Amino acid sequence: MTAVPRARVQRRPVHGVVLLDKPVGLSSNQALQRVKWLLRAEKAGHTGTLDPLATGVLPLCFGAATKFSQLHLDADKTYETTLRLGEKTSTGDAEGEVIERRPVTCTVGQVVEVLDRFTGPIQQLPPMHSALKKDGKALYEYARAGVEVERTPRAVTIHELELLAVDLTSAAPSLRLRVHCTKGTYIRTLGEDIGEALGCGAHLSALRRVATGGFGLERCLTLEQIEALPDEQRLSVVLPADTLLDGHQRVTLDSDNAARFLSGMRRRGPWADAEHVAVYGDRPPALLGTAHVKAGELIPGRLLSPIEIQQTLETQP
Repeated sequence: MTAVPRARVQRRPVHGVVLLDKPVGLSSNQALQRVKWLLRAEKAGHTGTLDPLATGVLPLCFGAATKFSQLHLDADKTYETTLRLGEKTSTGDAEGEVIERRPVTCTVGQVVEVLDRFTGPIQQLPPMHSALKKDGKALYEYARAGVEVERTPRAVTIHELELLAVDLTSAAPSLRLRVHCTKGTYIRTLGEDIGEALGCGAHLSALRRVATGGFGLERCLTLEQIEALPDEQRLSVVLPADTLLDGHQRVTLDSDNAARFLSGMRRRGPWADAEHVAVYGDRPPALLGTAHVKAGELIPGRLLSPIEIQQTLETQP
């Protein structure tokens, strides 16, 4: 029996950002690949990993926008999470096996006092079940092999730790929290540490990222919403690449200076010092890249290529 050849997907240049509400059960990369396939995009990347258990805001970058993804890797994040009290698991979340059970005897007052202790600058020991690398291997690979490796505590900041709901008396006692934190904060580790401070242990039973940087859930689309669109309408969900540059000072260059800037040359002008600048050409109006200004000099940062600029102009509304 002759195998029927699979039809090849005709890829196309896509430049911009899709704000996805990642579903439970998919890794960040699996979600990215699904949207990349739906858009038939050539190049894609995401702005920070969400565990398969986690849902919520996941900005996906395509084409030229991948050059600015680091900006949102570094952005503050906000999560809503549920801690199951009285049970520790092998992974710190509901995907692991229960390895210890303890009675829950704390009061609401003690919960509030412990949450206060975890607000502000804290030190965290990265969990073994994480993508952090040691000697070129992710920690979770060591964990799956039953190997525990030495890790260095990391400094993070919990800007706000809000108690949304508390249940200390049911068969499955829990806390629901909203956490506003700096990049690199491990919410599973925070949950485990809070459980230890309460004397009963804990693990994450649910985790939802509700904001990253300036992007909230209200702007996100689900995979089902994107899949429901006809192929010819799917590019309408792609936001411009400069969506990632919100808050940057804007500088516009004439065509002569734009060409020199794109070749990597510094330009002089009447600009105040600024760390974060988005640079545009005037004819046609198009994003050229990022820069910073020091002592009246516009110093190039991440630059778009001429072909990326041309393709963006051809595909934008």
